Amino acid sequence: MSSPTDELSTRDTRPPEGKDRAQYGVCAFLALLGTAVIVDGLNIPHVTSGTDPVGPRTVPLILGVLLVVAAAVYAVDVARGGRGEPEAGEDVDLSQRGDWRTVLLLTGVFVANALLIEPLGWVISGTLLFWGTAFALGNRHYVRNLLIAVTLSLTTFYAFAIGLGVNLPAGVLQGIL
Repeated sequence: MSSPTDELSTRDTRPPEGKDRAQYGVCAFLALLGTAVIVDGLNIPHVTSGTDPVGPRTVPLILGVLLVVAAAVYAVDVARGGRGEPEAGEDVDLSQRGDWRTVLLLTGVFVANALLIEPLGWVISGTLLFWGTAFALGNRHYVRNLLIAVTLSLTTFYAFAIGLGVNLPAGVLQGIL
């Protein structure tokens, strides 16, 4: 015996061929984005040197053209009736409401990190970010998560400083790190 939710999940809710106008919106967005990249790339001065014979304009122009070509190919595919398979939702229970508590906790953690990174420094704010994210997502191993968060923060701090030559703010730990 099937339930009403089983019938809803097995029913094909896709629009008939050629009627999926949302896909044309994606095509238009890709075409506009590609055009913007091309226009912006053309505004870059064309300067070449012995070490850079191509110049800085080449990559934006190639990417812009590829975006426009992808939009055109996608539009042709949609016009011919091509469409993606709908998400099966194997890990999603569509009958349940969204978990706004988790969303608000994650938002709070990211905002706190943005506000605290300058005064406290990356190591402390990053530790709060990593620990708070684990907490918001439901992990309740507080001490283990704190040790992992400190390790991640220190590792990224030194990876940026030593590996990339980018100094993240040290904040109150200036002179210690």
